[in-house]
Amino acid sequence: MIDFTNCIEEINEYKGSEKKKTLIYNNKKFLVKFPDPIRSKGKEISYVNNAFSEYIGSQIFSIIGIETQNTLLGYYTVNNTKKTVCACEDFTTSNTYLYEFENIVNSSMLDKKVGTELSDILQVIKQNENIINYNDTINKFWEMFVVDAFIGNGDRHNANWGFIKNISTKEIKFSPIYDCGSCLNPLLSDDEIENLTDAEFGNLMQNSYSCLKVNGKKINSLQYISKKCNQDCNNATKRIVKNIDMNKIINMIKNLDCINSSRKEFYIKILQERYDKFLYPTYLSLIK
Repeated sequence: MIDFTNCIEEINEYKGSEKKKTLIYNNKKFLVKFPDPIRSKGKEISYVNNAFSEYIGSQIFSIIGIETQNTLLGYYTVNNTKKTVCACEDFTTSNTYLYEFENIVNSSMLDKKVGTELSDILQVIKQNENIINYNDTINKFWEMFVVDAFIGNGDRHNANWGFIKNISTKEIKFSPIYDCGSCLNPLLSDDEIENLTDAEFGNLMQNSYSCLKVNGKKINSLQYISKKCNQDCNNATKRIVKNIDMNKIINMIKNLDCINSSRKEFYIKILQERYDKFLYPTYLSLIK
């Protein structure tokens, strides 16, 4: 675990609900996310597990071969108490900046409010094909969707994915993946994990819902993938699943000393079952 306590601090320039600092570590700028106070009524749990989710989710994207924000686990001492944190390296430069998809949404389809209805999102992408690379965006959008289904990230809204714009060349490309802190059920306490029944675990495993909606209802991502109803999603599933190395993912989780054994086992089991019961069977049916 890295000690970020004595890193050089800059004025914080990042948005979002979590407590955070902007720190310089090894001459690189990091957004360092802190656990927030308890948010769920009646639950003795803070957002400390979001640090684990942020790190593991990002590592899984990277293992699969998708360009992803570099993340580091560590701690920051506040009033003699060590706070577990996840440091997210800033992937912008003095010549580039992050342009969130929400900005594109707000300048498109001016006659209606656009949320996360899938048809609206796809229409916004199509409407802006002269600004962004349409084919590359569609491919990476659906790859992101498939991996989010795998890790159970239900918070991929319009403000936590986007594009990198080069100030000099005006080139716009899909950004590295960032903001995976809501994957892998971070609001489950250690006690809840240890006392899950088989039925409760099964519900958590298969109910991987997305922010995206069809006819106003959130998509169950795993079921959507399994139905093979969208060719772009099918193509992304074939590309992603063949690159999932479960052994590498499991070893990465096992080697995290800061997480207790029951939470590690939960992470490994839920990922393995989503792979075995949804992703790999769908992949096999698509390549026949």
